[in-house]
Amino acid sequence: MNGLLRLSSTYLALPILLACALTLLTFDLPGDYMQGVLLLTFTAVSIFLVDLTIGTRLPSMSRFRLRSYAGTREAFVALAYASALVVFCLLDLMLFPVPLLTNPSSYASMEGGHEHIRHISDMCWTLPPIGLLCARNRWLRRALILAGVAFPILVIDRNRLFASLFSLAVVVALRRDEATPLPWKTMVFIALLGASAFSVLGILRSGTLDTVSLPFSATYRAAPQGVKWLLLYIGAGPYNFGAMVAKHYVNANFLFNQLVPMAGSIATAGTDIPLDAPNINVGTEFFPFLMAWGPWGAVASMVGLYALLAWSVRRLYPNVSLFSLLIFLRISYVCVMSPFAPQAYTWTNIGFIGICLMLQVLAAWLPNRHAVFHHLFHESNNYGTR
Repeated sequence: MNGLLRLSSTYLALPILLACALTLLTFDLPGDYMQGVLLLTFTAVSIFLVDLTIGTRLPSMSRFRLRSYAGTREAFVALAYASALVVFCLLDLMLFPVPLLTNPSSYASMEGGHEHIRHISDMCWTLPPIGLLCARNRWLRRALILAGVAFPILVIDRNRLFASLFSLAVVVALRRDEATPLPWKTMVFIALLGASAFSVLGILRSGTLDTVSLPFSATYRAAPQGVKWLLLYIGAGPYNFGAMVAKHYVNANFLFNQLVPMAGSIATAGTDIPLDAPNINVGTEFFPFLMAWGPWGAVASMVGLYALLAWSVRRLYPNVSLFSLLIFLRISYVCVMSPFAPQAYTWTNIGFIGICLMLQVLAAWLPNRHAVFHHLFHESNNYGTR
């Protein structure tokens, strides 16, 4: 298990393979749709084999475990950043309706400047790892972890909830003694919490699945409602990807709008994309590249995402910087979520990486308080001997 956790492609190739397998379980795929699913599968297997042979590994667990952040300059900057995030989360809840408490269908409403505040409050997923790693005070640590989990639930943002739980689980898994077994009870609890919240929030957001008309398998139809939400969400991305490969649909506007800030809408719902079910509009991270440049464009985007992941892993050397760890958590998360929707090749993701790099530089520029104390102490001694 430790070997898999340290393998970069674990966070990209294995989720894609799992999603493709569950797609086959969830749907009775039309024959020509299978080409797209096989393309995803073959590319994921190739990436995994290459990474297994020559890929960069995460630092050993001992490096993560022995690295202390509390009281450092990085922790000071991170806690200041977390304080600003909490303020924006509170503004989000105070200035605009709270979907969970008012109207669940309003979760996507971003009028009146809401979108600008949400761009910042969306980074709430960083609060749990910062609290776990940087807060010496137990109550502050718990408060940051709670805020990072509670805020996405209140605004019915399943993606941010998953990001918070994922980052929390990865930090717990990496910061342990290599001889200690993986804390399965904690991992299972986090997984069950995420799955339960996802299913409940999905029902609140979109209602039942009775209106979805897709070629579901008998296994899917026999599953409970909550399990159906999970199977559909996991399997719909590769399904729609396969559908577009079979239909040879071409439209580069979606990719352009995704990459260029304020260029246009990135929403796929209500557009002319020939989806089999217009209300099930997820299509994997590589969907816009497929629509713009065809199957080879999708393959290139998968390879590019692996390269970005490998870069984030290499940045953890030699001393597991806190902000490099946050970048890795973000990139590994978007890799895990790549079978569902675009999150890696977006300007907001690039912006987050830029923020972390700037915060890392800021922390390096701050004076080391131990060095300052040492300097003042010697200056006072020198003054006393004059």
